Amino acid sequence: MLQLNVKNETSRLKAVVLGSATNNGPTPTAEEAYDPKSLEYILAGTYPTEEDMVKEMEAFNQVFQKYDVKVFRPEMIEEYNQIFTRDIGFVIDDMFIKANILPDRDRELDAINYVIDQMDPTKVVRPPEEVHIEGGDVMLWNDYIFIGTYKGSDYADYKTARTNKEGVEYIRNLFPNKIVKEFDLVKSKIEARDNALHLDCCFQPVGKNKGIIYKSGFREEADYMYLVKLFGKENLFHITRDEMYFMNSNVFSISEDVVVSEKNFARLNTWLRDNGFTVEEIPYAEISKQEGLLRCSTLPLIRE
Repeated sequence: MLQLNVKNETSRLKAVVLGSATNNGPTPTAEEAYDPKSLEYILAGTYPTEEDMVKEMEAFNQVFQKYDVKVFRPEMIEEYNQIFTRDIGFVIDDMFIKANILPDRDRELDAINYVIDQMDPTKVVRPPEEVHIEGGDVMLWNDYIFIGTYKGSDYADYKTARTNKEGVEYIRNLFPNKIVKEFDLVKSKIEARDNALHLDCCFQPVGKNKGIIYKSGFREEADYMYLVKLFGKENLFHITRDEMYFMNSNVFSISEDVVVSEKNFARLNTWLRDNGFTVEEIPYAEISKQEGLLRCSTLPLIRE
């Protein structure tokens, strides 16, 4: 039996589901693109190859092995993208919440059933159909649960809007003792530099009291200021529009002092080291072309 435990983003990681790029299928057509960044690379003819993505994910896996983390991988589905496990479910405290994802991605959840079967069934829940929520929008910070959402009246028109107000209320009701704070995110169908697909595209805590943030990812300045007041401006690394596009806030913490980051994030990686972090740099730039990075391709199950 897996004893699930995740209360924040940075406590020492013990077990995780890492996605897979094996048998990833052909390059999608422009009509099949879920987000503007993937579309950009499809149209440019530079969409990532399976070979490159498999290498990048194996580099990530090697870091987990180095730190003695138990790694589960999805069962392989032929010709299917299974990289972004963060979308399909997430753990809060000792509960596993299955995500109501885009309907044609349900098979990804089936591919980790062998992991879910090792959990206490009373601790596994699936929200009702009207609830939309994905793991990239759910950020844990001890007593706080931060949730990215989109409050525009045109929510239904955006494939890039993944968590609705019903999703926020569902988590609020499930965890009445937590402080649940939602953040209204900027969405774009056509410009990846102006699309915060999930909360982890514009914010993520690191260490004990620090964070990476992109101010223009929030539709309301008050939401940005909430995090500034909570963490302190001096503890936040502010990324630029281009750094948000390359997903600098989508790193992954193995512990309070070890962060896995993309090797090209020079400014961020320098700041992390200057603040006492060990930075495990790996290549992940090809995977980032699908508007997802390190946090997106992990589903933490157990942290200390």
